[in-house]
Amino acid sequence: MTKNMLTISICSFRSARFATALALLAGLALIVSGTSPAHADHCDDLAAQLKGQIDGLKIGITAANVIYLSHPQAREITLGCRGRNFTNELYAKADSRKPKPEFFELVANAGAIVFTIPKPDVLTGATRCIKQMGLLRGDNVKMRYRRLDMECTRTRTEAAIAISRGKDE
Repeated sequence: MTKNMLTISICSFRSARFATALALLAGLALIVSGTSPAHADHCDDLAAQLKGQIDGLKIGITAANVIYLSHPQAREITLGCRGRNFTNELYAKADSRKPKPEFFELVANAGAIVFTIPKPDVLTGATRCIKQMGLLRGDNVKMRYRRLDMECTRTRTEAAIAISRGKDE
């Protein structure tokens, strides 16, 4: 082996080690900061899928991992992605204290898409949660149904439901 070939192989070995060290350092920086590069894309894809499969649903602004949506059957509807304790969260608020069947249909359609479970299961869980509120259980009900956490609340003029799935499930 000549002197020039030995110099070239040593230089290429050093540059390969440097590139490997640089890649490891960049990966470590992502792990330490706690961010993932495809995090927002998954949430945006999920919102686009909701818009494509539910008639009348419109996508609003995105703020702090929450995408605000709008639909004629709901006063407010949001899609939350990756919090500390949940993977996805669907929140919907009805216009009245006793929501119409169309509201439950909207929640069931959106929940089936977000949580990838059958629509009748989400519909049953949402109606049970809303209907349990009353004189005996009060205006704030928490329940689990088909590995989903549901929390229903109501005031004098409106009812709301938040459906989420824990990170460990």
